[in-house]
Amino acid sequence: GGVVLIGGDPGIGKSTLLLQALDALSRQMPVLYVTGEESSAQVALRAQRLGLDGSQVRVQAEIQLENIIATLEAERPSFCVIDSIQTVSDANLSSAAGTVSQVRASAQELIRYAKDSGAAIVLVGHVTKDGTIAGPRVLEHMVDTVLYFEGDTHSSFRLIRAFKNRYGAVNELDRKSTRLN
Repeated sequence: GGVVLIGGDPGIGKSTLLLQALDALSRQMPVLYVTGEESSAQVALRAQRLGLDGSQVRVQAEIQLENIIATLEAERPSFCVIDSIQTVSDANLSSAAGTVSQVRASAQELIRYAKDSGAAIVLVGHVTKDGTIAGPRVLEHMVDTVLYFEGDTHSSFRLIRAFKNRYGAVNELDRKSTRLN
């Protein structure tokens, strides 16, 4: 199992892209979409607006880490999206969701689950301007792959930039990032 972190500004389209990916993957494997940002009904409406079937995508509206892990263990999805890691909280910690300690602890537990189960997990992280909520950068060293979703929200084009890949070089596609000058 591997863990991918996908970061980017709020509203850039991370959730939309991942819902489309889950819908496509759901025809071959069990998938789970955990949302702490929206209700299950809102996710279903978004899938409809995108023209997705979505019938095979299991959606859990949940922010408690223990409940998310329990669902993962019961349903054993091959592929799971956590949208977003900043909404998840571990009841064993007193700090609020979104703080560095909560984001790290929740991610650690989900990474452990991915390694033990063989599931692929995608953690969504919103890039934050406000320092009170931990941005995705605090997790970069913990996950296998780091992707950043970039672009102008008014443009129809987006760019996914790979910053880290434990299983191979990211510079195979983006040679500019390897230059030091």
